[in-house]
Amino acid sequence: EFAVAGLGVKDIIICGHSHCGAMKGLLDPPPAKDFPALIQWLTHAESTRRIVQDKYARQEPRPDLLNVTIQENVLAQLENLRTHPAVASGLAQGTLKLHGWVYKFETGEVFGFDPGEGQFRRLGEQPKIRPAPSRNFQPADV
Repeated sequence: EFAVAGLGVKDIIICGHSHCGAMKGLLDPPPAKDFPALIQWLTHAESTRRIVQDKYARQEPRPDLLNVTIQENVLAQLENLRTHPAVASGLAQGTLKLHGWVYKFETGEVFGFDPGEGQFRRLGEQPKIRPAPSRNFQPADV
């Protein structure tokens, strides 16, 4: 709120990263009795867990669930951010932009979500020309 309304921030980036321990914990939670605070914190990504479970768990060939979870969580957190009043106002006025990125530790590459393509692509790549934007997210191999 302060960044957007008080400081006039024009761009917000939600950036996930490869090998994310939190997303590993979301997919395979540790015992709640040993890590109660962690389990509570992971509830912020419950929508991500459900999306991955419902959309990908039975998919053949089975995707890299950690990679998919990282990407889906970036998108879910962007949706959460859009509900914040200051963010919603900035988006409605066109004074604020949200960006979803995934950083790949192994290569140093950054992949940004392209809403027109419905997938993450390496930053700096030219977008493909498509007749109409896709609303169906397809995970990329990031």
